[in-house]
Amino acid sequence: MVQTNRCGHCPGSHTGELPCLATATGKVRGWLLLEHPGPWPESVGDLTGPLAPHIAAAQRAGVRPQLIRRPGKRRATPPFQVYAAWTYGPDVWVEGRGLTHPDELGELDLAALGRGERPRFGVPVEDPLLLVCAHGRHNACCARTGAPLARALSGRFGAAVWETSHVGGDRFAANLVCLPHGLYYGNLGEAEAIAAVEAYQNGEVALDRLRGRAGLPEPAQAAEHHVRAETGLLGLDAVTVESVTGVDPSYEVIVKTAGARYRVIVDHGKTVDPCGPECNESVRSYLIQDLALLSEAALV
Repeated sequence: MVQTNRCGHCPGSHTGELPCLATATGKVRGWLLLEHPGPWPESVGDLTGPLAPHIAAAQRAGVRPQLIRRPGKRRATPPFQVYAAWTYGPDVWVEGRGLTHPDELGELDLAALGRGERPRFGVPVEDPLLLVCAHGRHNACCARTGAPLARALSGRFGAAVWETSHVGGDRFAANLVCLPHGLYYGNLGEAEAIAAVEAYQNGEVALDRLRGRAGLPEPAQAAEHHVRAETGLLGLDAVTVESVTGVDPSYEVIVKTAGARYRVIVDHGKTVDPCGPECNESVRSYLIQDLALLSEAALV
């Protein structure tokens, strides 16, 4: 059984004892990262000032706005950094640009970004971006665990690392998102985070503490993870989800590798409260009922 979601406010919640599989946000594919030194409100949409209308426009276009800042630094003068990113499918990318004034964001074609088209707003960014949630006003655990982790990773991986606002799943703090592939990792200590980043730099995923990939439905995340674990295929593009069919609680997921296609039957288990009603958290679980190699004829 693939158990997902656990409370970040109960004892031992950051030890990695329970898995956090299939908990990456399934709806986010386009991203807009905006450098802002803080303070950050509880919700990004509540930010006031010159960035506010651009955040609202991004949300209307189906693009996820994220506030970012350098670990341990609170730079408040221009230029400030902006990234547009697409994290879904085989063609993933990031464009970056330094702005002298937020009004320059009016040049960004958010509708194109929301469709996965390069807006040609900035220059292509070839190296990974590493986002560590440190949004303390949204959840104190993110500041307590995320901010030190961001500083540690920055000391090792340099300018690739940014603190970011809420990425979802603060109960899994510390959380890391690797762009452009939108890989989510949770329950991270420094050693686990370094292993995840080094795997990503080598073109692979690390299954330990992997939450999933943004933009994929939760059953697809569970199925992909299971096929990777069964086959040992860790390359970023070595395993892809071809389709998801069915309705809650049972799904059929077709997963493709270079030499095979698999049918994975995934059942959504019941939702339970793992640590009492005071946590106000729930657990969704996914049970892999069957994994079958499809016939060679199906590979044609």
